[in-house]
This record gives sequence, C-alpha cells and structure tokens, in this order.
Amino acid sequence: MTFYNKIKWVLGILMVFVLILATNLIDRNNFLRVKDSVITIYNDRIVANDIIFEMSRLVQEKEVAIAKQDSIFFVDRNKEVNLEVQALITRFEQTKLTVEEGKIFNAFKDDLKALQKSEAALTQSRLSQTTVLENQIRSVEANLYKLSKIQLSEGRRQTSLSKKAISSIELFTHMEIYILVFLAILVQIIVIYKPKEEE
Repeated sequence: MTFYNKIKWVLGILMVFVLILATNLIDRNNFLRVKDSVITIYNDRIVANDIIFEMSRLVQEKEVAIAKQDSIFFVDRNKEVNLEVQALITRFEQTKLTVEEGKIFNAFKDDLKALQKSEAALTQSRLSQTTVLENQIRSVEANLYKLSKIQLSEGRRQTSLSKKAISSIELFTHMEIYILVFLAILVQIIVIYKPKEEE
C-alpha cells in the first residue's frame, strides 16, 4: 500500500470517527435533558402534588373539627395532625421550588403557624371564637390551592422541554443518517480515486 493510499484510508476513517463522536455527544446531551425533565416532573411535581394533597386532607380535618365544634379533636388528634403536617412540610422543602412557589410556600407556613397558635389558645377558651380559625384555615387552604396549580403549570413546562429535546433528537438522527450517507460516498470516492500517473 502506497503512502498516498494510507493517507486516504486514515482520512476516511478519521472523518467517520469525528462524525460518530460529534453525533454521540449531541445525542447524549439531548437524552440528559429528557432524563432530567422526566425526573423533575416526578420528584418535584408529582411527588410535590401528592404532599400538597396530604396537607390539604389534614387541614380539612381541622376544618371539620371547627365546624362541628369538636373539642376532643383539639385535645387528642390535633397534635398528631400538626406533626404529620410538619413532616410533609419537611418533605416538600426537599423538592425544587420555583421563586413564586417559594413565596407561596413561605406564606403557607406563616399562615399555618398563626393557625396553630390560635388553636393552642382555642383549647383553653373551649371553641368560643371560631371565626378567626375559619379565616386562618381559608388562608392556609388558598395557599395549598395555589401550590397545587403551580405543580400543574411547572409539570406542563417540563413536559414542553422534554418534547423539544425529543424533537431535537429526531432532527439530529435524520441529519446523522444523511451525513453518514454523504461521508460513506465521500470515503468511497477518496479510497477509489487514483491520481493520474505522471508519464
């Protein structure tokens, strides 16, 4: 094999190698974007929405007890409910919060503290003033509702990012096929081409 032929083969193989490496790097980046988006949708949106649902359920227990003027609930069950809500708050804090979500979550925690303070005073005054508690519960529930809506909109945004990444993958896959066909033809031309011998 002449030196010229060796250069042709090396050049042809190098072109294919560079193309494969470049396309793999592009594909890897897009796959990572899809993976991150799916993980975010599950961990930070679906799990978060479940936590919000559980907190709403516990707050509704309080609401029913107030409506029924159930003093036994505030003596026995309320402490347990508060501990469960606190555990859920800790879990929710471990999710990735948006700026708006962080503000609403902080407002929720502040309203919840105010509610719990009123409940402590309520057990002493025997359910005589429930209007304050009812208003505080409404504020807590309104914040939970807003947090729930954020999960929906953020989940939709993450889904949109996944779709864009998948579209990019499909586009690059088609481009890769065309470029590989072009390079295969080019490598064949380089390998088969023989310069005219000088006479």
